[in-house]
Parts: sequence; C-alpha cells; structure tokens
Amino acid sequence: MFQRFRRTRLNGHLRSLVRETNVNVTDFIYPLFVRSGEGIKTEVASMPGVFQMSLDEILKECEELKKLGLYSIILFGIPDVKDSIGSDSLCEHGIIASAIRAIKEAHPEMFVVTDLCFCEYTDHGHCGIIDEKNETVNNDATLEISGQQAIVHAKAGADMIAPSGMMDGIIVTLREALDGAGFENLPIMSYSTKFASGYYGPFRDVAESTPSFGDRASYQMDPANRREAIAESIEDEAQGADILMVKPALAYLDIVREIKDATSLPMAVYNVSGEYAMLKLAGKHDLIDYNRVVMETMMSFKRAGADIIISYHAKEVAKILLNK
Repeated sequence: MFQRFRRTRLNGHLRSLVRETNVNVTDFIYPLFVRSGEGIKTEVASMPGVFQMSLDEILKECEELKKLGLYSIILFGIPDVKDSIGSDSLCEHGIIASAIRAIKEAHPEMFVVTDLCFCEYTDHGHCGIIDEKNETVNNDATLEISGQQAIVHAKAGADMIAPSGMMDGIIVTLREALDGAGFENLPIMSYSTKFASGYYGPFRDVAESTPSFGDRASYQMDPANRREAIAESIEDEAQGADILMVKPALAYLDIVREIKDATSLPMAVYNVSGEYAMLKLAGKHDLIDYNRVVMETMMSFKRAGADIIISYHAKEVAKILLNK
C-alpha cells in the first residue's frame, strides 16, 4: 500500500478544510511615512504604490485602510531638519509625536506602532550617536536617548513601540524607561534579528535615511550567521520584549522558523522594500502572475512561523482577500 495524498486534493472544499496555513487581513501591519506640510503625497519611484505623505494625507489614508479591514500601522517620520543626534525624534512637537497624536485623535481605533530609531532623523543616516573613532554607532550613548524617544512616543499615544536600531541592551533600556514613566502596559515589538541586508535599498529612498558614510554592518546582523541570529532574539525575549521580529523576511525564513521554535513569543516579519520592489517589477513586465505570487509569498511567511506581517503589500492583500 502507498499513501494517495491526492485524495484530499481533488475537491476544492476538502483542500480548504485540510489547509494548514491561512493568511488573514488581521495578520498585517502597514507602513506609513509622514512628513510635514499639507497636500503632499509623493510616490517613491523605487517602490510603486508607496508614498511619502503629509499628515492630512495620512489621515485620509487611515480612512481607506479601515475600509479594507486594516487597522494596524507602523509609522515612520521624516523631519524637515536633521542633526547629529536626531533631535526631532526627541521632541514632543516633532513630526513623529505630532503624527501619533493626530492619528489617534482622528482614528482612535487605529493601532499605531512607532518605529523607534534615529536613522530617519540624523544628518549622517546612522541609527544613533556616532562613535567617530570607530566609525560606527556608540551603543550606550544611543541607549540613553532611545529611552527619551520611547517616552515621547508613549506620551503622544503610541500603542506599541518597535525599536529597530539593533543596539545591544535596547529592550531592557526601553522597558525600564517606559515602566519608570508609568507606561508599564505599553508593549515592545523588537526588531530582534535584523540583518545588514541589501534588500533595504528602496527604503533609503522613502525614509531618506541613506548613511553618509560606511554601512550598518557593525551593528546589524551578518546574514551568514544562523546561531547568532537566534541568540539575538532569545536575548530580547529575556530582556522583556513582547514580540520578536526577523527582518528581512523572504531570504531568512529558516531563521524565522528556528526562532519560532526556540522562543515562546509572537513572531513578526518585515517584508522589506527590496522584496516588495522585486515583485512589483516582475509584475509590471508580466513575468509572474502578480497576485498569485504575492499571496504565495505571504503564505510562506505564515508557514515559516510568522504571526504578524509588516508589508507594503498589505492593501493589495486585503483587496485580494475581499474579492475571493
């Protein structure tokens, strides 16, 4: 005797009944990029369908997202003025704090996650205060101002904070700062295993965060290291993170699965700009069945162990699911 696997494949209803993995609109967090001004909605050439938007346009976008069933966003700020320490991100009247307050006032049901980092706010494009001698980021000095940034986000009304700078000790630093300021119930979604990846290229355009010198390999993960990647997330779990993340997603699904099996926390993946742009370009040239490949990609994230998907495809996925 041999197993006839096709018995459960021949009928479409039965295929649905035995399907092990499903993609739902509630799995997604949609990234939004806010800058000052009015009436600004500038499409990013390297990321078709992704925009830099002024706050009035962001509020309109939130209305559209709700119609699609998307209630979770992750917010990135693009200030008018940048300096060596990213002062705008530390100011309660800065672009990110102002945006949080406005979104929560106009759309209180939206779940607002904030990217906590300095690369969008610094004139050098790195993720913290510069260690000029070693041409890298000064880890401990950056931790000090990261706690300040977290409190700015929390006071403005953020629903969850997501530190992305890959500073050692960032989770315990933020947890202590938030707890000390009375925000002990505010969750932290850690970019716990973030690789120094070539897949981030188009993001530099939308966030205007290209480093002015060097790269981020001295503080982000080496893509070649599997055991270290797992250890990074285990450490953040121990420090008090509420959700772990692997970024990028597509080339690191083995890491997603291993972290999922090694930890007890919910797992997020960031389906990054380069992954998005590749599918967009392939679809534009009719090299793939675009919608089918998008959904297959999302399924791969869920199958690998992701509970949450941060993706620029989220609106498209919602429309595909609504039209099924």
